[in-house]
Amino acid sequence: MTVDRRSVLRSASRLAALSAAGGLAAACGGPSDSPGANGPSVAARPQPAHLTESPGPSPSPSPSPSATPFALPPLAADTPQEVVTGPHSRPQLALTFHGQGDPAIATALLEAAEQRGARLTVLAVGSWLDEQPQIAQRILSGGHELGNHTQNHLDICSMRPEQAHEEIAQCAQRLQRLTGSIGRWFRPSAAQYANAMVKEQAQQVGYAHVLSFDVDPRDYADPGADAVTRRVLKSAAAGSVVALHMGHPGTVTALPAILDGLAGQGLHAVTASELCA
Repeated sequence: MTVDRRSVLRSASRLAALSAAGGLAAACGGPSDSPGANGPSVAARPQPAHLTESPGPSPSPSPSPSATPFALPPLAADTPQEVVTGPHSRPQLALTFHGQGDPAIATALLEAAEQRGARLTVLAVGSWLDEQPQIAQRILSGGHELGNHTQNHLDICSMRPEQAHEEIAQCAQRLQRLTGSIGRWFRPSAAQYANAMVKEQAQQVGYAHVLSFDVDPRDYADPGADAVTRRVLKSAAAGSVVALHMGHPGTVTALPAILDGLAGQGLHAVTASELCA
């Protein structure tokens, strides 16, 4: 067989260009009042044993953190430790998502948001990141925000302090490994609000703020896209933080109608950090 030398040279040139370009996605970081997002991260500090040798499956080879992470806007000085709503004076709200489930469904949801210029906040479960490490950079590369929703999504408010700390810290470790940052927000698992113990443990890991919500359309019960849409549009207002879930096809189907309905009310979906800036 005769090999075209010019074709070989062109292929080698393309491969070299791709290697030099590196990854496109960027990670959470930049200015913040949170120690985890602005100061030394969990992975950068001396590690306790439960972080250096954490139980559970080891993540498969995963994307390297971006060298130039997206800058997070600084939060307003009066941002409370537990955020339930943002300011009501601007025509904005935050659509926040429990990060777990089929990555194809998650990707479809991100794409639906991006087509309408919406930015989401995803609170990822650490075990999901172990199974789908590529999803972290996919979320960030779309301009969305990524935070911590514990490692195993158990009832964190009923745990002993050391157990709660480990649940938060293990997920933070995965976020740090995959993105270069633990993110700004922590959301308790199996609870709308964090109790005092959970808030304390979250602060110890590096989360100055807990992200709660004021609108819950209960899409996790799969009531159908129309019901999810109706519930969000009925309850959401300027400053709302809406709790939704990634692993449900009905939520993906509902999202375009939700965004169109919110736009009709003069509201735009931004990240939780943008809402509270």
